[in-house]
Amino acid sequence: MNKDDANFKGIHSVVCVPGSKSLSQRALVAAALAQNDSIISNVLVSQDTMYLIGGLRALGAKIVSTQDGFFVSGTAGKIINSGEELFLGNNGTALRFLTALVCLGRGKYTLTGEKRLCERPVGALVEALKEMGADILTHNNCPPMEINANGLTGGKIILRDIESSQYVSALLLCAPYTPEGMDLSLQGGVVSTPYINLTIAVMKDFGAKITQTKKYEYHVNAGETYRGCEYHVEGDASSASYFFLAAAILRRTIRVTGISRQSSQGDIRLLDVLEGLGCKVRSEENWVEVTGDNLAKGDFIFDLNDMPDMVPTLAILAAFRKGQTIIENVSHLRIKESNRLEALVAELNHAGIEAREMSEGIVIQGGKMQPAKIETYNDHRMAMSFAIAGLVVRGIEISDKKCVDKSFPGFWEELKKI
Repeated sequence: MNKDDANFKGIHSVVCVPGSKSLSQRALVAAALAQNDSIISNVLVSQDTMYLIGGLRALGAKIVSTQDGFFVSGTAGKIINSGEELFLGNNGTALRFLTALVCLGRGKYTLTGEKRLCERPVGALVEALKEMGADILTHNNCPPMEINANGLTGGKIILRDIESSQYVSALLLCAPYTPEGMDLSLQGGVVSTPYINLTIAVMKDFGAKITQTKKYEYHVNAGETYRGCEYHVEGDASSASYFFLAAAILRRTIRVTGISRQSSQGDIRLLDVLEGLGCKVRSEENWVEVTGDNLAKGDFIFDLNDMPDMVPTLAILAAFRKGQTIIENVSHLRIKESNRLEALVAELNHAGIEAREMSEGIVIQGGKMQPAKIETYNDHRMAMSFAIAGLVVRGIEISDKKCVDKSFPGFWEELKKI
């Protein structure tokens, strides 16, 4: 950092975040299905994206690493059948996206992954695909899955009370390649709607015609398929959240580059929560600056249904704030990389913070965190959020540091800058 730069006056640390995992994966799928070639820059290169790329290559897309991302030669919707099993680690997004995508092909496909992935449900997505002609065998509505594919008809599809917005995104991404197009209606409970909006934005960027006819109803034209393009992935708001948290609990000013407050990602709205709790936020086109101050005291309730990945971040903040914090409407966290509600309660209690589960969320009583060895449950967001707590509390030790490779391999190097 240049100390002579007046813009940096008062800044304690500057860190950089990688490209958005959510946008990277959606853009890679669209480019793999597209006619002609795409150049996708600022792609997140992590364990999750590499599992997805491996699966897309096996299905016929040519994906080559470049200096700042990937060159993708698309399949024009013609999915090949290499006969090889698609192993997707613990990447739930890739599993759900590719479950729908292979149904556009012909023949038998097998999708599986690590033990935890094979505990994560896909039932509602599978039922919707069966309605469009797919033949799918699951194990108690979970992977591994065997799919006998013969294309998808499209048509009118209804999803009810879904526990993952990834089902919606998977269907929408493949919809342009169905002969009837798709009219998708969501009824009952809907979670994580900002991720559906990200999917729609990427589809439009790649040339698909999709309209939102009502709040939870979507129409995708048949035959208006993806065209190759140059696509730049914006910085990852979820990754940025850990450094926003650091500023809040350290009472410092931290600038996070590669991200804007105008981001299309739902997780950027954590900044609104931080402002409501007493932090100051500044932002320009390619950076966000958070300054921590005395955190607001008292009892607060936060509904994080639309940004569930921010629950571990906010939970750590709650541990350092005087008062009770209730995080509600996030029961879908039980089917993430870990059962995050159970994991957060266990490790907060282990570190001396009173916390308990509710049916729809978590209750945390702010206190004095104690040194502890934190179990991560092979969950990257557990590791990164508790690592920030370790900046304040000496003796917080993360048991499995490598699990951050799933979404942010450079996390520990960036953390050293604080």
